[in-house]
Amino acid sequence: MKAVQILGSQNDHRIILSDTLPRPSPTGHRVLIKVHAAGITADEVIWPELYASSNRVPGHDVSGTVDALGPQYSGPLSVGQSVYAMIEAEAPQGGQAEYAIAMPNEIAVKPSSISHAEAAALPIPALTAWEAIFKRANLDKGSKILVTGASGAVGVMLVQVAKKLLDAEVIGLASSSNHAMLAELGADQVLDYNNTNWHDEVHGVDAVFDTVGGETLAKTWNTVKETGIIVTVGDPAPVWAFGRGQPEELQHHPEVRWLHFIVSPDGDTLSKVSSLIDDGTLKPIPVMAFEVEEAVEAWEFAAQRRRKGKAVIKFIA
Repeated sequence: MKAVQILGSQNDHRIILSDTLPRPSPTGHRVLIKVHAAGITADEVIWPELYASSNRVPGHDVSGTVDALGPQYSGPLSVGQSVYAMIEAEAPQGGQAEYAIAMPNEIAVKPSSISHAEAAALPIPALTAWEAIFKRANLDKGSKILVTGASGAVGVMLVQVAKKLLDAEVIGLASSSNHAMLAELGADQVLDYNNTNWHDEVHGVDAVFDTVGGETLAKTWNTVKETGIIVTVGDPAPVWAFGRGQPEELQHHPEVRWLHFIVSPDGDTLSKVSSLIDDGTLKPIPVMAFEVEEAVEAWEFAAQRRRKGKAVIKFIA
């Protein structure tokens, strides 16, 4: 079957399109998905889990149809049904292939109102936004929040979920070319990250949701109120992530809560997202779709920090 593979090492890798990998078969409770489209997370090329897998197939956001069910599967899915999923990082094979294996708890019925390419862009961004807002920050309705990297895939979902489901006051940080789009999605105020003093314009936010990291994350400490929280999913992770210490900023903001997390698959939440997409509450993420023969070009596009749209590879036109 056709599949994207990452060869080499984290520091010296190359991306190829292969046609030599065998089609996998579902065992146990697993589900075989015929992949119509798969999303790209560019930072995956530095994830150690990828290089620990035997076939080096990347990709964890997929949309397609159920092709086969494992002999012990007893859930509601049926062959031919359109689904989408976030495949866990430790899976033996990723989703950028004509066929992919997923666990039942990673899968949900695809939103019927959008294409497979649009659905393939959703799982990681939507699940990250949902987990950050509802499971990590535990915000009340009407909270005031700041989203950095607001025009990125995760940022777009953070803005929408916070505004549409919590009626939050949403402040976004993005380049000026994306301000109109973010306002349409519900942002109450959008700041230009090219203004180096943007953090002087924001005060007293209940929560910061950072998707950028680095200097941007450091500046957000001046925007959050003392009883607030900073949640970051920026990659690379801050030096204090994974229990490796504490932020230096605590010296001046000792009461602020802080955390970094890596999103987990959650088919139940994806089912909720499907309903919210189909009833118009949430809008899909802008995508840039590439044919499977353009897989290498798709990865090159995904690596651009100021790209327009999330890169998606179409395995079925």
